[in-house]
Amino acid sequence: MISYDDFKKVELRVAKIVSAERVEGSEKLLKLQVTLGDEVERQILAGIGRRYELEKLIGKEIIIVANLEPRSLMGFESHGMLLAAEGEDGPVLLTVDQEVKPGSGIK
Repeated sequence: MISYDDFKKVELRVAKIVSAERVEGSEKLLKLQVTLGDEVERQILAGIGRRYELEKLIGKEIIIVANLEPRSLMGFESHGMLLAAEGEDGPVLLTVDQEVKPGSGIK
């Protein structure tokens, strides 16, 4: 178990997917450009390529962990992590059920 104080350190935010492309050499890894509103777009890599079509991701509002240290995957740097549940057919993105401002905090 983690303490409540440790959990408060995790910065969950709403991000809007601006663009998506496949990472060459990987069946499941996608390179997403997301916006958190006023902030410059950031790149997030995610293993959701077998479950989601690129065109259907554009404009989708997702939940991300915004304050993770950058991590390199297959030669690309990822600046955050999207949240997904494990479904029967693979990852299922966690989203908001109505439009909210990108960058909004999650409580």
